[in-house]
Formats: sequence, C-alpha cells, structure tokens
Amino acid sequence: MSDPIVVCGTGIVGLATALAFARRGERATLLGPKRSFEPARAEEFHARVYAISPSSQRFLAELGVWGLLDAKRLTAVEAMEIHGDGDGLLNLNAWQTAQTELAWIVESLEIERVLTQAVQMFGVSWVPEKFATYAPGRITTEQGSVLEAELFVAADGAQSPLRAAAGAPVTVRPYGATGLVAHFNCQLPHQGTALQWFTSEGVLALLPMPTTTQGPQVSMVWSAKESMANEVLSMSAPEQSKYLSAKLNEMTASRLGALTMRSPLHGFPLSLNQSPMIAEGLALAGDAAHRLHPLAGQGLNLGLGDVEALVDTIVGRESFRSPGDAMLLRRYRRARAEPVLAMRLVTDGLFRLFDARQAPVVWLRNAGMNVVEKLPFIKRQLIEGASR
Repeated sequence: MSDPIVVCGTGIVGLATALAFARRGERATLLGPKRSFEPARAEEFHARVYAISPSSQRFLAELGVWGLLDAKRLTAVEAMEIHGDGDGLLNLNAWQTAQTELAWIVESLEIERVLTQAVQMFGVSWVPEKFATYAPGRITTEQGSVLEAELFVAADGAQSPLRAAAGAPVTVRPYGATGLVAHFNCQLPHQGTALQWFTSEGVLALLPMPTTTQGPQVSMVWSAKESMANEVLSMSAPEQSKYLSAKLNEMTASRLGALTMRSPLHGFPLSLNQSPMIAEGLALAGDAAHRLHPLAGQGLNLGLGDVEALVDTIVGRESFRSPGDAMLLRRYRRARAEPVLAMRLVTDGLFRLFDARQAPVVWLRNAGMNVVEKLPFIKRQLIEGASR
C-alpha cells in the first residue's frame, strides 16, 4: 500500500502529525500499534503529565482535540514559584503578561485518548503493525507489510527505530540523573502554582493537579542523582512512600504541608539527545529529533511545534514539489533550528549552572534569581518565551 506520507509512531507526536495532515487535506498513513483505552477513573491519574503551553494549547484546539479533554482532569497553572539552592527566589505570574494561565497540566494518557479518537474519526489510514526495515521510499513491517511513500516522518520516540534504520546520527549525553515521577496528596492547597526547587540533590518540581476527595494533589517530577534514584526505586512501595514523604518535606521546607504518596513511583533516565531533523525522504519530530532535560517541562511543547512547522511546510509547498522534496525538508529544519536550540541552551545551561557546587557560583546564581525577581520586564520576557 502507499500514501504520499507515512507517519511512524503512534504516541502523542505521531498521532498529532497524522491528524494535522488529515485536517489540512494531505493523505497520510499512520504506522504503529493501536492502544486500547479503559474509561478514565475519577480518582486515578496517569503517572506521566505534561505542562502544555498556550501555544501548544492553541495548536491542539486547531486540531479539534483540546475541547475533547475532560475539563475536570485539567489544571491551569497560574503562577510559578522557583527556589534556588540558597536564598534565590523567582515568582512568575500569568497576570504579568495579561494571561489567565501560564500552562495547563494534562495527563499524557488523556491527550493520547482524544488524539486517537480524532484520528479514527477523520478516517486516517492506520497500519497497526511494528516497523521492521527502511529503505528510501519504502518501509516494511514485522508482519511483512510494505509501505511506500514520498515522505516518512519518524515520530517514534527517543529510541526511534526508523531513525536508526535510516542511519541518521544521534548524539546522546546522559545527565547521570533519573526522572522520578509520582502523585502526592498535599496538606495545603497548591493554588494553581507550579513549584520548583534547584537543590544539590537534583531539580524538584511539584505540579498542580486536580483536587480529589482526599484533598489537593500535586505531581512530583524529581531529577534525582542516579545512585539515589536507584536506591529509592529498589525500595518496597511502603518504604518509598515513607522515604519520599520525609524527603520532600525536607527539600520543600513543608511548602505544601505534609505530602502523602498516592500513586506508584516511576523512573526514567535523563539525557540530552540531538539528531538532525531530516535525512533523505525522512523528517524527524519530537523525541526522535531532540530530547531535553525536563526541568522546564518543554519537551512535548517542542514536539508539537515540530508537528506544526512540518505540516505547514509540506502543505504550503509549491505544486511541483513532492512531500519528500529535499528543499522542503531543509525549510522544515531551518524553521525549527532556532526554537530547538534556544530551549536546549536554556535547559542544559540551567542544569549545569545549578549542578556546579563552587561557593562563588552558588552565590551568583541565587543573587541572579533575586535580581530578576525585581525586574518586571525580564520576567515578562521569560513568560512570553515559555508561552511560545
């Protein structure tokens, strides 16, 4: 079978890519397993959540899926409170740029659910098989199906089998840290504020989540040193709960009162990944093209930005160009070069700045935070940059 475009990967970025092409009148085939979804349960939340920026929210609304999300499972982030590892403190509020929200906290599973529904509603061709081999213009699956196309989109994650088969290079720089995620009940209300601490034990974020019958709830994202993370992950569930409740109370100075673990703990290795966004007849999007430190929560937002730029480039092509035309792919790469580089420099730079333990550096970074706290213009620039 053949379509002008084949999208490999059925996670959020892959589904969004196929849907965006379909809504713009481009025929595209989706390749990858279909996920079945059980009905969402009111008091249970998926472990992985994303901070969706206003720009990404607008794009998802244009795709017709934002309105399909259950509003009761969304949490608006109205402010950010960022603590240094000394006396540094920076507060960012949506009202400082005349916005109502800085971001929305949304479960990964719920975004996948509505995207899957929309893709099926639009009748996008879907081959629910696993990728096996690639040659320019041709893919085979593990079940022996052959897909031919003018453009293949690798939206199949950080380990991207399609990228590897195409021989596209990737550089991986491990951070020596593990992302630990879990949800916690908190004693005090979070008031729609995302909290973050830069500490000697890694970057800790507590993201606001919907209130449950047990009270306020937050999602922990802690980039812990590998040795510590491995120790925590090896504990039994009761031991993890006891340890993390005490540890978070110490790290946050009881900012939200007592914290009680309400979900299983998950861990994933953190690294800085970079790959060219194009190869012959191939475009990379999302984690297949780049992976960042999660301290700014911008990984998925960058991926959705890739999708929007790629679809705009392909749909807006000259009539004599095919979707896989090398000139088009270079336009796509240029369109994404600046935002991807800027976010990579910010996240990697912040991680390394706060990872340094020399006394002068510690003093300088905390003093810098306190200076920015007193400069409304700079704070507006930070908020507007994150919103895009």
